[in-house]
Amino acid sequence: MTKRILFTGGSGKAGRHAVPWLVNAGYEVHNIDLVPLESPGVTNLIADITDSGQVFNALSMHADFPDLEKGRGVQPYDAVVHFAAIPRILIKPDNETFRINTMGTYNVIEAAVKLGVRKIVIASSETTYGVCFAEGHRDFHQFPLDEDYDVDPMDSYGLSKVVNEKTARAFAERSGADIYALRIGNVIEPHEYENFPTYFANPEMRKRIAWSYIDARDLGQICHLCIEKDGLGFQVFNAANDTVSANTPTRKLAERFYPNVPFPREIGEYEGLLSNRKIREVLGFKEEHDWRNYVKG
Repeated sequence: MTKRILFTGGSGKAGRHAVPWLVNAGYEVHNIDLVPLESPGVTNLIADITDSGQVFNALSMHADFPDLEKGRGVQPYDAVVHFAAIPRILIKPDNETFRINTMGTYNVIEAAVKLGVRKIVIASSETTYGVCFAEGHRDFHQFPLDEDYDVDPMDSYGLSKVVNEKTARAFAERSGADIYALRIGNVIEPHEYENFPTYFANPEMRKRIAWSYIDARDLGQICHLCIEKDGLGFQVFNAANDTVSANTPTRKLAERFYPNVPFPREIGEYEGLLSNRKIREVLGFKEEHDWRNYVKG
């Protein structure tokens, strides 16, 4: 039977590529967002995730007119993928960024768990590692960045994502549901590879994100793998491609921009500093969109 997926924030930068990937993988996907996603095979519901009642309704109502014809009542969702959020600082006041991101995530997870959904995937962020939106220069604790890192952001966005991970863990502990948090790297859409030569010439542009990236389509694959992998309880996964978004070897980048940051283990020549080892080993992720497929040099 086809799995029904509720996807929040499917109209955003990451969602508008991840949702079609899931549809092509055979899922029935229903998007809730403040604006619709025009994508074949996807329904849309305009809803505000900061309103708990709207979220409960979104999860417990018919998704489209054909549902009425079946006469089976409202069908449950097999999984919820939650990407809806204010995507960074400096879009809304700091307190609004924190409120929307934390309350929205609480509402989505609470409604999903209480309505019996056993698989929830939420968007966390590389900003939890504390450097992306830090005040001035700040060193990372160590490289590579893995999921056991002591995350310590100083900004409202990164802090909201840390709180969301704790919210997810709390609901997973109480309910026994699988809730996986994806620390998503810098999302790259297909047309954005045209910017990479500029990044190569000016590596300081991507210093704060440790030169990480995740192709939006590979992020769709990661969501798919999360939906299909059961029984892990609460988990955090870095969502990143295999290598740095630079044509300079990883160690040379680190030595130039972060000379005081230690490496507790060996690292590959171009291995990503936002480590995706866990999603490769636990979920079986295999990137399909290395930047080298689209950029020369």
